[in-house]
Amino acid sequence: MFIVLLTTLFMLIPAAYLYTRQPQFGQVPDEAEFRNRKLTSPFADGEFSNQVYTPTLTGEQNRFVALAQFLFGKDENAIPAIALPSKKTDLHALDKAQNVVVWMGHSSYFLQVNGKRFLVDPVFSDNASPVPATNRTFKGSNIYTTGDIPEIDYLLITHDHWDHLDYPTVTGLKSKIRQIITPLGVGNYFEQWGFNKAIIHEGDWNSVIQPEKDISIHILPTRHFSGRLLAKNKTLWGSFAIITPGHNIYVGGDSGYGPHFKAIGERFGHFDLAILECGQYNENWRFIHMMPEETAQAAEDLNARAMLPSHNSKFKLAHHPWNDPLNRVSKASQGKSYRLLTPMIGELVEQDNPAQRFSQWWQ
Repeated sequence: MFIVLLTTLFMLIPAAYLYTRQPQFGQVPDEAEFRNRKLTSPFADGEFSNQVYTPTLTGEQNRFVALAQFLFGKDENAIPAIALPSKKTDLHALDKAQNVVVWMGHSSYFLQVNGKRFLVDPVFSDNASPVPATNRTFKGSNIYTTGDIPEIDYLLITHDHWDHLDYPTVTGLKSKIRQIITPLGVGNYFEQWGFNKAIIHEGDWNSVIQPEKDISIHILPTRHFSGRLLAKNKTLWGSFAIITPGHNIYVGGDSGYGPHFKAIGERFGHFDLAILECGQYNENWRFIHMMPEETAQAAEDLNARAMLPSHNSKFKLAHHPWNDPLNRVSKASQGKSYRLLTPMIGELVEQDNPAQRFSQWWQ
């Protein structure tokens, strides 16, 4: 029996090694790239960290137990029993003069602002995990493909986690992407995947990228972490503020609640729209993902006039019921100063139409 186990182990180790050498895993940048630079984001001993103390896990569970639990754990109503409803917008047919947002489920969305097209964290694969057949999309949630996407002026990637940076999706979009904007180190993956280095723009927290007149894209802090396999925090994570004449838009990445939201709100005055994570939360990791009530508070901290909750309704990455995020954030948003936007996946959101309303489709 021991010989059989030993033989199996010797077979699995090289197989696992070869599997992780696939291009989708990518190689993290050398820490020397950041060691001697003057950074606004905390960086020490080869790793980035948050502005405030942020343990990844707060309970007694270790990282590997937590990973195994969300990959293979069973939770009541965590996956919809039927296919989710959707309204697939034809993105190719949109008038570029329209200022719109289309949520594609989880943290993927398409925006048109002042005639420019933005695509954020697109994931059109059937799963959000390097382990085959795990973290599969909910039925009815994965309605877009790379062929549905028109030419994109700016691809924004908030961080390198699998459910935000998807190798098959971004490589399938390669010919359609004019510019790529990421936090520090994340552009390194795109270079490895054959993208032209000249179109890749990386930035530290609070840096500003002004690719053309009347558009500035600010890379801003979040409270999270990074890593695609075992290496952790070798690249930076963040959020974006898209500032144009007439539109201030906050594009949030993954984040626990923290003082950065209020600081960002004070810096920019207000946001016409804030897209904020609301889903995949748990008490054991509450410092890296917000509870829905904290999402509502973050929208107020940002002085948002409208808020769209994302990071839900496509994958099971936590133990809560699949529709718990939208139920709770709807309740927490009652009486608040912002409008809560809850479109179906694929439904067109008109940024300049304050009278637009949405159904409680998740009920």
